[in-house]
Amino acid sequence: MKMDNLEKLWVEELKDLYDAEKQITEALPKMVKAAETPELRQAFEHHLEQTEEHVQRLEEVLEELDIADHGKKCKGMQGLLKEGEEMMKEATDSFTQDAALIAAAQRVEHYEMAGYGTVVSYAQQLNRHEIAEMLQMTLDEEKEADKKLTEIAESKVNVNAA
Repeated sequence: MKMDNLEKLWVEELKDLYDAEKQITEALPKMVKAAETPELRQAFEHHLEQTEEHVQRLEEVLEELDIADHGKKCKGMQGLLKEGEEMMKEATDSFTQDAALIAAAQRVEHYEMAGYGTVVSYAQQLNRHEIAEMLQMTLDEEKEADKKLTEIAESKVNVNAA
């Protein structure tokens, strides 16, 4: 699709985020299983529930915009998740593996925060304020997940991995 205006770019970004969130819903159960630190496992479980809500929100937004074709592959998320899997395999003890899990998860969170920040801004520019509010909720949840991962890393995992 030719992106010759902000609305078309916005739709492509939304479709990209949709696929990213779908990929994350597939990756998080593996991360839950791999996490040794109980707080980390709980954080991943909680974020899986949130991610499923993020998918639903994006489906609502795309439906409201009358976008039936969600078929875009988010290559950026695909790469981040693959890199995270490789990091986990290279860790030789559980604390280092948990530190690698957090590092990978935070890369994912930052990618999502950048994407959601962009689509919120575009929605506001396009006077789609209700959609902007929905997307802002997701952005806020992504920021909170990142903050929680930092807390777990600094209070437990990184200390034990050192």
